[in-house]
Amino acid sequence: MKKILALVLALVMCLGLLAGCGPAPVDPTDPPAPTGPNNPTNPTKPNDPKPTDPTQPQKPLAGTYDIKVWVAAEIVELTQQQIADFNTTNDQGIIINATVEAVGEGDAATSMTTDIEAGADIFCFAQDQTARLIQAGALAQLGVAASEFVTTNNDKGTIAAVTSGENVYAYPLTSDNGYFMYYDKSVIKEEDITSLEALIAACEGAGRNFSFELENSWYIVSFFFATGCVSEWQTDPDGKFISVNDNFNSEAGVIAAEGLKKIVTSPAYVNSSATADFEAAVPSAVVVSGTWNYENAKSILGDNMGVAELPSFEVNGKSYHLASYNGCKLMGVKPQTDNKRAAALNQLVQYLTGEKCQLERFEAKGWGPSNLAAQASDAVQAAPHLVALGKQNAYSRPQGQIHGSWWDIAKLIATDIKNGGEIQTALDTYKASMEALFQMSDEVLKAWTVIGTIGDSAWANDLAMTEQADGTWKSNEAYAMDETSEFKVRQGKSWSNNYGMDDAGNPVLDGPNVTLAKLGVAAGTYYVVFDPATGAISVVAA
Repeated sequence: MKKILALVLALVMCLGLLAGCGPAPVDPTDPPAPTGPNNPTNPTKPNDPKPTDPTQPQKPLAGTYDIKVWVAAEIVELTQQQIADFNTTNDQGIIINATVEAVGEGDAATSMTTDIEAGADIFCFAQDQTARLIQAGALAQLGVAASEFVTTNNDKGTIAAVTSGENVYAYPLTSDNGYFMYYDKSVIKEEDITSLEALIAACEGAGRNFSFELENSWYIVSFFFATGCVSEWQTDPDGKFISVNDNFNSEAGVIAAEGLKKIVTSPAYVNSSATADFEAAVPSAVVVSGTWNYENAKSILGDNMGVAELPSFEVNGKSYHLASYNGCKLMGVKPQTDNKRAAALNQLVQYLTGEKCQLERFEAKGWGPSNLAAQASDAVQAAPHLVALGKQNAYSRPQGQIHGSWWDIAKLIATDIKNGGEIQTALDTYKASMEALFQMSDEVLKAWTVIGTIGDSAWANDLAMTEQADGTWKSNEAYAMDETSEFKVRQGKSWSNNYGMDDAGNPVLDGPNVTLAKLGVAAGTYYVVFDPATGAISVVAA
């Protein structure tokens, strides 16, 4: 009898120990551990009528998943095929039933932060939207294995773009949003491509132009970053900009501006990044642009097309290699309530951002891979524009969160210097405008304005609007417009929230410019009317 009691007590104690040991935390981005008697960390329950057969491969993620995917319009069909390939090649029994929709990288972030529940399960976005999406709770943090997949397989710039603190939140999709130099080899000698001064002299001597869109803040940083300047923005947990660490108005900034002055005051200078300039009335011999213009440059220049990283400039006997912004496209997963579903989605995204799929996008659309193995492939190494971009990336900085008004402020440095302004005056004006950003009243931040080629705007000055009784906003003045007029409506004098219009006349957040042709009206004098509820833009004759 005592032996029986001892056995009973021992059994009770064992069951108690088992009850007190909870399961390990589930990492939703990594496949869950298989169940079954061969897995001591998750034993089959004694009353399970269908215990797992330990002799058979376990497929804990097996099942069909209905999901929504957002990608750029140009890769919708390719993505559909890649998902179909994943369904037939993955060994985990995962079947993805995906609705793939055309939503661009810029629009996806805004839509996700506006309504996460209605957003896509998997979506693509630009790297400068990472912090915004994390703050909105629209990006699922990756687990240990998924993070290792990212950090092992991708280049450093894209890894930085998906990392916040010590955590990884997305998967790199491309590494190709930067700029470098195209040049005409019939004009530019090979030994001159490393020197800005030599390039300017060659263009001037040949009566050719040098296209560098320096009255655009994205390009102007090439000089300031080259001398060690920084412009780093800080936001609060709600994504509101609260401060900026910026030293453009400094000794290093003066050196940068001295280099900038050399080109913007040259008779060869053209404020452009269009490779069509190679066949302009006065052709350019140098164009600073990106991968998106490779095919056009090649079609114009043919065998005379040269591609290289940006040159260096010299001030007071010291050389500074022009820097740049680098950017990338990323793919993220929306937080899921079901860990099994989350793990299956991450398996799909790892496939879509892996070597094979990145090479397929390169071959089909020319997208530059972030995957190290794909970058090292013969096909990519044979693409001169991607090789040049890779070299330039050694001097580049990731483009992070930037206040929408900064784009209008920084570009004026080049414009002021080009127009004969003093360097220090231009930098003082820049600093004053930056300080004013954090002094704007809530009334100004909420107000809508018009900006474009109407009135005295010239894409530099916002034209005031006033809220009407019905909730719409109307420009305070009527402006003469013709077939060349273009404009957009934006909030808080910032590009963070702006509306344009597609060719069918539909409002588009961060869309193309509005024209009279899209509005369906003839030349005349009009008030601009905007409805924040729908984004609709219209005009009313004066």
